[in-house]
Amino acid sequence: MVVTTRRRTLAVSIHEVAERAGVSVSTVGRAFTNPGRVSAKTREHVLAVAADMGYQVSRSASALKSGQSKRFALLMNETLTSWFNASVLSGINSVLQPEGYDISFYERIDAVDTRHRFFDTLPLRRNADAVIVASFAIDPHEVEQLRTLHVPIIGINVPSTEGFDGSISIDDREGMRLAAQHLIHLGHRDLVYLCSEMDDTVTLTYSTDMRLFGFEDACQAASEPIRAQVISLPRDREQAIESAVAQLFALNRFPTGICCQSDGLALPLISRLHQYGRNVPDDCSVIGFDDMVFASDFGLTTIRQHPFDMGATAAHKALTLIEGQFLPKAHETAPIQLVPRQTDTVPRH
Repeated sequence: MVVTTRRRTLAVSIHEVAERAGVSVSTVGRAFTNPGRVSAKTREHVLAVAADMGYQVSRSASALKSGQSKRFALLMNETLTSWFNASVLSGINSVLQPEGYDISFYERIDAVDTRHRFFDTLPLRRNADAVIVASFAIDPHEVEQLRTLHVPIIGINVPSTEGFDGSISIDDREGMRLAAQHLIHLGHRDLVYLCSEMDDTVTLTYSTDMRLFGFEDACQAASEPIRAQVISLPRDREQAIESAVAQLFALNRFPTGICCQSDGLALPLISRLHQYGRNVPDDCSVIGFDDMVFASDFGLTTIRQHPFDMGATAAHKALTLIEGQFLPKAHETAPIQLVPRQTDTVPRH
């Protein structure tokens, strides 16, 4: 049997693909870089012809022609592996991938060296068509640096919308107020709020910082006096849980209800409390915030937010501005919901 191999010595041009497919050159270009503007049938035909001919699109050439990089920059205050950031990225990608965009993500922007390096170099590279900032505020100097890119700046769960062209955020303060109010309505009068502390390596304000004020709002508005305490914890997750357990058991009176800044604190805390003989919710009610993966599996009472949907909304806002269109609702508040499950009940004492 003789096997023949077709070898290409010259790169196939977009004009050759257009001629073979029987479409215009611009249609071929849109099939690769802006598929939303080409019918599914036409795109499938063009891609099949291009694949048969061995054609490869040149992203750099497309960028030079359009003046766009076809890339978004996503700034995160933690790593991509965190539940919130992974969900946001997935939501953004669900919108951008069909439109032919890539996403460059920048982790741990809250660290001083990472933060300075990013804001000093991104404006020089100019390699993003839009910037999405997730869960932290940017200061006026950083806004000016991003403005030199002349691209949309969109926020997700940002503490302040100043400097942003658009945003989609939850009301963190209201969310934690609902959580604390829920425990108070159950009859809890001895409450503790667990949250991450700030340190010298952090130079920004997080959206989650507002949750403390919501806890205080609910306690102050209660019809009966509330014995409320705030316990600050290390930002490292493992150290935070050990610190939380140590500080809780050092209190003169163990709380009947605990509000956690996030599910990421609440879930391991419940496990550690059980190890020390405190059963949830019989001995102590615990409520989280986020409704992250596994929260429902463990029956955690929590506040639900939807980071995937917020990521998709942010991407749509950015694309609208890139296309030169007006945003009728530049800044939106996303819904949150109290989700009662099995980690809270009326206090025994």
